[in-house]
Order: sequence, then structure tokens, then C-alpha cells
Amino acid sequence: MSRTLAFPFAVGPAGVPAAVSANAAIRQQLEQLLFTLPGERVNRPTWGSGVLNLLFAGNSPELAAAAQLTVHGALQQWLGDLIHIEGVRV
Repeated sequence: MSRTLAFPFAVGPAGVPAAVSANAAIRQQLEQLLFTLPGERVNRPTWGSGVLNLLFAGNSPELAAAAQLTVHGALQQWLGDLIHIEGVRV
């Protein structure tokens, strides 16, 4: 079973960096992608989805379509090699 560093970084009980399974790592990356605004990361300025920009916009069919397109595009661009996207429902 493959293991990777946990996010956020933490030190485990044995004094070594905490590790998580491959599935948990993908879930953590998904959360990071959805809650990070583009431009927030110094070494990866285009990483993120921009969904937080839509948070306080007025509810409308256009907003739902924009959110769906934004999330699907970010998932495909950044995690498309790790996950299979069947669809995004808003």
C-alpha cells in the first residue's frame, strides 16, 4: 500500500512525519484544490479552483453553471491524472 505525507504536515507519535494512504492523499489534494484561490501559492500561482470567489454571489442558474465549469476545469487540470471525473453536480 502506497503512503504519502499528510497535509497539513504533522509529526506522528513516533516522531516521524505523519503519512496517509493514497486515497486519503487524493482527498486532501481535492480539498486543497477546492479551497485554494489561484494566486495564493507562491510556487504554484495557478493552483486552485476559484470557487471561493463565487461564495457570496447571488444564486442563479448562471452561477450554478459557472461553479460547475470552474470546479470541473480545476479538477481536470490539476487532478485529472489521479482521478476519473464522471461529473460535477451543483
